Amino acid sequence: MRPRSAKEAGRSFPYKASTTCYIEVWNDGTVTHGTDDGTYRRALTGESRLFAVWPGEWSSHLFLIDDLDEYARAVGIEHDQERTGLAEHVHDVQWVAADGGGGARSQYVDVRLSLGCGCAIHDLRVFAAQMREQRGWDIATSVGWGSSSGPDGTDYSLRIRRKSLDG
Repeated sequence: MRPRSAKEAGRSFPYKASTTCYIEVWNDGTVTHGTDDGTYRRALTGESRLFAVWPGEWSSHLFLIDDLDEYARAVGIEHDQERTGLAEHVHDVQWVAADGGGGARSQYVDVRLSLGCGCAIHDLRVFAAQMREQRGWDIATSVGWGSSSGPDGTDYSLRIRRKSLDG
């Protein structure tokens, strides 16, 4: 059996799905699972080959990760504005604490924010990393967040650690 091509699956390949299992086969025959900071580099330089198992409803399929540029964009090694909705610039952010604000004793504040720079948040982890770098904010990425569109644009609801908002 030959592995299928992730490249042929295109942008629908679930690079970031929690059910996708990565397998790295090193040139010396060593087999490891998962990924680390060097996985992409080793595959790019030919030290190893990267495969993924994509579980289906009735069976699982083995794929060769044969488009390493697409892999890098999908998992965030390389920035992909189309995927994330976020340009690599200083964002024009307007925010207010939401009604209740998360409670006086909560470590987090519920915030409604909008982006005046024309960006949209499609990937909360990328936005959180950008805001950590630009404003020092610690945005919760493990809890729900949402958006709503109106005549004035899109508002986002998310949670920011109170201490990072205070300065």
